Amino acid sequence: MDRVMKITRRQCRLALFSALVVVICVCVGVTMNLTTLYDENFDHMGLRTFCMFTVNSNILAAAAMAMVIPYTLDGLRKHNYHLPKWIVVLVYAGVTAVTLTFLISLFVLAPVKGFVLIFSGSRFFLHGVCPVLAFLAFCYFMTSQSITVKDAFLALIPVLIYSVLYYVMVVVIGEENGGWNDFYGFVTRLPMWIPITLIMPLTLGIALIIRKLHNRSFQQRWDEELGFYKEAFANADIRKIVAAMARAHASSVKIRDILIPTRIISKLLEFSESDSTLEELCDIYIKEYMENSEVMKLEQMWI
Repeated sequence: MDRVMKITRRQCRLALFSALVVVICVCVGVTMNLTTLYDENFDHMGLRTFCMFTVNSNILAAAAMAMVIPYTLDGLRKHNYHLPKWIVVLVYAGVTAVTLTFLISLFVLAPVKGFVLIFSGSRFFLHGVCPVLAFLAFCYFMTSQSITVKDAFLALIPVLIYSVLYYVMVVVIGEENGGWNDFYGFVTRLPMWIPITLIMPLTLGIALIIRKLHNRSFQQRWDEELGFYKEAFANADIRKIVAAMARAHASSVKIRDILIPTRIISKLLEFSESDSTLEELCDIYIKEYMENSEVMKLEQMWI
């Protein structure tokens, strides 16, 4: 089981580190924008920074990554790293949005305003570091769930909402009536039909590429664990394995609560020929853990 535990802990550490860095960098970038009241190259500073998709997409990605952190910490404690599907989809939407931000910054804004300007200051974090790191983290470190095509369409929702809002504020209302100026240049620099017809298909293409990379990493991890379980536990006595795992955890995990790795036990049961039930194996785990836990022994001495 050490091999599976090492894989799990490695995934937890990488996901935790990348999520923390994204959250911290977004906080730094947004704070820099909020505290910069005037920038001769950009109109939207201070509270007006929240008009920009760059800021909103990074906040979405950071909020989603922040939700990953408790599960990675829990995974390190329980040796059982697993993210709920709704958090995976939320992170997916945030990563899709910031990837779009990065590509627009790189291929639309930078050629017009200059690469140094677009990727310096707060924009170094919001246009560069955060999108790239969020992309890598989701595609390679946060792969406990696979992504479906339906999820890819759900990931388009934040971009769709902002696109409608941008069109209303820039085109329908207009800057002269209290709306926004065309700070992305989609209306003044390009024929209007180009961004209207290309933004959503482009975003869907980004989402599908991210899905492909994420699912490939998920499949590689699954195949690695699957091969290990089949090779090691096909004809083994699963009761002895669970008991040994409990003894190992009891000696290494210095916590008061008993944390049962049910997902791992379920996999063991799936690839064994045992007629044991999950409930029975969990009972064995609890019994062995209590008998071998130094924490439990000390507590019993004080009772």
